[in-house]
Amino acid sequence: MSEQAEFFKDLAELAFGRLERATKELTEKEIDWRPLEEANSIRWILTHLSRICNVGFPRIFRGDPDYTPAGWPDDYGSTSISLEEVMGDLETGKTALMSGLGELTTADLEAEIPLWGGTRTRSFALMAYLSEIIHHGGQIAYLKGAIGRRRETDEHFLL
Repeated sequence: MSEQAEFFKDLAELAFGRLERATKELTEKEIDWRPLEEANSIRWILTHLSRICNVGFPRIFRGDPDYTPAGWPDDYGSTSISLEEVMGDLETGKTALMSGLGELTTADLEAEIPLWGGTRTRSFALMAYLSEIIHHGGQIAYLKGAIGRRRETDEHFLL
């Protein structure tokens, strides 16, 4: 494994570790709460991240912007997926990501792949998607903290 691939594995471990801490002990009611009607819920964020892990990363590894894994539902996230299911899907995506990263060479990382209306290096795409996990993990931590503070002032909040 190249040094770059090792860096991406380390970054993925960091990103998923932060996400796991942010989602620890969440409940079904908490993941649907939004501070504003226009805001995303934790459920929306988790399904978005699951799509990144289970569809986006495989597209990057394959260099195929249209790839969708067999059996992946077109309406993933718009259905009522449980917290347990989405967390399981995230774990599946993480496992596949870590395996895929372990197989990348320096040439693989430097290869140009079709991405977002143009071409970018595979390493750019990996950095962008791993950054999404870190970014959205922070959003979840914020929402979880807001829920906790709200409970301090309203003992019946989300019961």
